[in-house]
Formats: sequence, structure tokens, C-alpha cells
Amino acid sequence: MTYELKDWLNSINFTKEDLSEDIKSYPPYIINRCLSGHIDCVMYANEMNMHHQLDKDMQYSFYLNTLRKRKRFSPWLRKDKVTDLECIKSYYGYSNEKASQALKILTQEQLTFIKQRLDIGGKK
Repeated sequence: MTYELKDWLNSINFTKEDLSEDIKSYPPYIINRCLSGHIDCVMYANEMNMHHQLDKDMQYSFYLNTLRKRKRFSPWLRKDKVTDLECIKSYYGYSNEKASQALKILTQEQLTFIKQRLDIGGKK
């Protein structure tokens, strides 16, 4: 049986059931990333990042036997999408960084003006 990410996380965090018979499907990087979002797991995730060369079985056993049993839920960290960024980039010819800085200082009226100037008509 192959386990999914949620099965591995539930095993480490809550059930403490040993799933090591299918260790080949264990994703160490993703598990480290998920656990690093919790204040009580940050140091353990950092330790596993420093010792990334360890076998998957050793990393899984470390988390399984070290972390306390607790329900840990956190949303996956994602970058926010900025809708007006592309308009500013094409209007001024800015890079992503410069456009995000400009977006902070432009008013809504200025953004509307830029969008009107870039509107070439036709179907989208």
C-alpha cells in the first residue's frame, strides 16, 4: 500500500502509527516543510534539514518518536497573487520587484488609468 502525504503527517502528528513498511513513498522535503510551519516543530525540522542525507526511515523515525502527539493544522504557505502587477509591469516596463514597489505607492485612480491605457479592446 502506498501512503499519501496526509497519512504520513497524521502518523507523525496524531496517530503515532508506524507506516515504515512503505518508506519509499515518504517525502522528506515536504514533511520538513509542513512541520516547519508549527512553532513546536521548527527546531526539529531545522535539525532534519541539517541532516538531509539521512535515510528516509531514520528521518521518519526521528519525527515519529520525537514530536508530541498533537493535532497540527496549518494552511500551505503560498505567495499571494497580485492582480495589478502585470499591468504595472507592461505599462512601465518594470521587473517583478520594481512593479511590486510601485504597486504600494500607486492610488486606485492611477491603477484604473493604467488599465484603461493598456486596454486594446477585443475579446479576451
